Amino acid sequence: MPTDQPSMEPPFLEPGTATIDDFGRLDVRIGRILEASLLEDAHKPAYKLRIDFGAAGERHSSAQLTQTYPDPAVLVGRLVVAVVNFAARRVASLKSEVLVLGALAPDDEIPLLGVDAGAEPGQRVA
Repeated sequence: MPTDQPSMEPPFLEPGTATIDDFGRLDVRIGRILEASLLEDAHKPAYKLRIDFGAAGERHSSAQLTQTYPDPAVLVGRLVVAVVNFAARRVASLKSEVLVLGALAPDDEIPLLGVDAGAEPGQRVA
C-alpha cells in the first residue's frame, strides 16, 4: 500500500559523476566467511571476519554487523561480496583487508548483499 511519507533514502548521485572506468578500478570478489567473532577492542561494536577468496587466499575484515546479525555463527559459511583492492585499515587490533558490502538500512542495520547459488569464492563481480 503506497504511503504519503517521503522516502528517507538519499537521492541517486547525479548521472555522469562516475564512469565505467571508475567501476573497473574496483576489484569486487565473492568470498565465503570462515570465521566470525566479536572484535573486542573495536570503538563501535563489530565482528572480525576471516574470509576465503579461493585461489587468492584468505583475508580479514572488520564489519559492523552486530545489530543485524546478533549471533556471529549465522555468518559462517555465508557467501559475501567484498572489495578486495582498497588499502588495508587498522580497526582496533585487526588489520581489515577487505570491505564487505551491505545495504545501509534506515534502522542502522546492515543486511549483507546476497549471492546466488553457483557463485564461488574468488570469482570476480561484474
